[in-house]
Amino acid sequence: MFAKDLLRGRVVFITGGGTGLGRSIAMRYAELGASVFLVGRREEPLRDTANEIRRQNGHASYATADVRDFDAVETAIDSAAKEFGLPDTLVNNAAGNFVARTETLSLNGWKAVVDIVLTGTFHCTLALGRRWIAARRPGTVLNIVATYAASGAGSGFVVPSACGKAGVLAMTRSLAVEWARHRIRFNAIAPGPFPTEGAWSRIVPSKDWEEQILAKHPMQRFGRHEELADLAVYLISPQSEYVNGECVVIDGGQWLRGAGQFNDLADLPGEAWDAMEAARKAKGR
Repeated sequence: MFAKDLLRGRVVFITGGGTGLGRSIAMRYAELGASVFLVGRREEPLRDTANEIRRQNGHASYATADVRDFDAVETAIDSAAKEFGLPDTLVNNAAGNFVARTETLSLNGWKAVVDIVLTGTFHCTLALGRRWIAARRPGTVLNIVATYAASGAGSGFVVPSACGKAGVLAMTRSLAVEWARHRIRFNAIAPGPFPTEGAWSRIVPSKDWEEQILAKHPMQRFGRHEELADLAVYLISPQSEYVNGECVVIDGGQWLRGAGQFNDLADLPGEAWDAMEAARKAKGR
């Protein structure tokens, strides 16, 4: 579907690029010729992903940084520019999420998710956007949101994420207009259920709940990472140059069947919630 050198010469800065969907996107970009610079809080997954890309003759490097820290973001961009040249593309993928009854949320739990999702996205966008504008260079931003943000309906039991992702979508559409004159375009992807290592267990609390999601899904399956990665390729490629301010949902039609991806958790008994929350606290989440 895509020419092997489609992204040759491109430099992509990807947050949360060491694991999950960020890793899959990074691997696909590198396969099509881009140089990818991965950013995240933990060095091990970043190093492993970068090494895997290099083993496949791709170009990758990384820096540890917390996107909630603007100075750390600036330092990571400096490192990327030194390694590959100033990035021309930003993928804001870093996120945090867990299911919880909102009345039991701590202020720290709220702040952790919203600061990573919304403030972290703004930090990376502002830091790179300022450089592109100052240098009079075009840029491309791809934000990863969620179906409950794209639908405008939100979702119970993931309120910090729903608020943060809705803010990112508003930022996407606002800057698509404001910065278009600088040849900087913005788009978003709203994924439905895509199993990932680690994050999946925080938002799908049990095997029974996973089976319930599948039973209600119009296509009776979850998304495959390569499907989302190919969409992410298109949205930063020259073929989509006139697409600006768009949010593309990729969920097999799940959101059309009912808004609020996690609303059915209202049926969980209190003792099940107590057990889940105790397990999460034991893991330090």
